[in-house]
Amino acid sequence: MAATDIAALYRAYGHSVQRRARQILGSDDEADEVLQEIFVRLVARPDQFAQRSSPATFLYTVTTHACLTRLRDRRNRQRLLDEEVRPWLSDVDPRSAQAAVVVRGVLAALPDEQARAAVYYFLDGMTHAEIAELLGCSRRHVGDLLQRVADRLALQKEASSNAAGSPSSETIGP
Repeated sequence: MAATDIAALYRAYGHSVQRRARQILGSDDEADEVLQEIFVRLVARPDQFAQRSSPATFLYTVTTHACLTRLRDRRNRQRLLDEEVRPWLSDVDPRSAQAAVVVRGVLAALPDEQARAAVYYFLDGMTHAEIAELLGCSRRHVGDLLQRVADRLALQKEASSNAAGSPSSETIGP
């Protein structure tokens, strides 16, 4: 499929893709992002539209899939934030020097690829697809990287809780 064909598809069906995305996501901004993502992917890999169905059917299916993936990523991101990040925020003031030291310490201890994925996901709010593109890997690999980060954070939190709760060598009293 030539670039001119993709441009023609965009002109003919772009509004339908955007409307479908808005219907599912409930956001004009996210609908615009989905529209852009779909056609950027189509430009990068025009062979994905094998013309086994009509362009409308293909784009309808791709749009629905992209939106559902985005919703799952959003729900998963919220779950991970609730489980892994928010407990840390309640224990440590995020504006404090102590919080910065903890975050830098955890990031420094992570392998480079895990640290980059964590920064992109937790600090920059990127999707798995965006991170995968930046890292040059699959979305599944990004999920695996973030799971390893979450596991390490859980171990770090457990270790710091145990250290804080362990009895001191000093005794108080007579």
